[in-house]
Amino acid sequence: MLVLAVVFAVLGAASNAAGTAFQRKAAATVTRGGGLRLLRALARRPAWIAGIAGVIGAALFQALALTFGPLALVQPLFILELPFALLIAAPLLHRRLPAVGWYGVATVVLGLALLLGSAAPTGSTSQAPMDRWIPALAVCLGLIGAAVLAAARSDSSLFRATSLGTAAAIGNALTAALLKSATGTFSDHGLTAFLTTWQTYGFALTGIAAVLLLENALQAGSLAASQPALTIGDATVSLLLGVTLLGETIRTGWFVIPELAGVAMIVAGVLTLTRAVPHIRATAD
Repeated sequence: MLVLAVVFAVLGAASNAAGTAFQRKAAATVTRGGGLRLLRALARRPAWIAGIAGVIGAALFQALALTFGPLALVQPLFILELPFALLIAAPLLHRRLPAVGWYGVATVVLGLALLLGSAAPTGSTSQAPMDRWIPALAVCLGLIGAAVLAAARSDSSLFRATSLGTAAAIGNALTAALLKSATGTFSDHGLTAFLTTWQTYGFALTGIAAVLLLENALQAGSLAASQPALTIGDATVSLLLGVTLLGETIRTGWFVIPELAGVAMIVAGVLTLTRAVPHIRATAD
């Protein structure tokens, strides 16, 4: 079961990365704006349609992965979205990833393998009582609101992209938790229960909000600013939600040492990849 969860999560990361790359290409062609006006402008771009198809595919893979594995395992695997995004964006934008970028990809992959192999997240429940849901929703929605407000008050494109990317990351993590609960209801009780549980409509609303936040993050600044905040933030918040909300467990004790080493490798790899972005070389058309 866990193998299927890993496979579907990796496919979801690749699909989401493709969606992000195409959305970034589309966002670069519209004038600065926000909200529904931005979405209307993007909806006329074929690249944006391809990006949304990638996001939808990612959501399907994500739902399958969450059916077979714990949230604390599935969502951190979406860190792979960053190297996938750069590997896909380079040829899409007629660029070549430099050698240092490949070192960054390898470091992220090895760090993620070390982290998850050491932590070994486990957990079989997809449901949580309301006395856990209420504080989780309050904290996540409060952090999203604070990040959006901070972005609106800043004149720095780097800060805006990072803040909105962080808000989108929290939205994605919350969406994943709600999605896991809803799909668990579908598996256990069928379609009628799935359509009548509040988590189904919750993940639909938070998912739409996360997409809107991502669109604005991509337009506010470079992929190097928004993507690290998105991928690392998603993994971190998802792991916390898995443990505190769904009662999932990770190994502690001496395993904390390789877990921290894995985190350090991931951070180093992400920083390497973001530094490599400005040095991506043009290729012949």
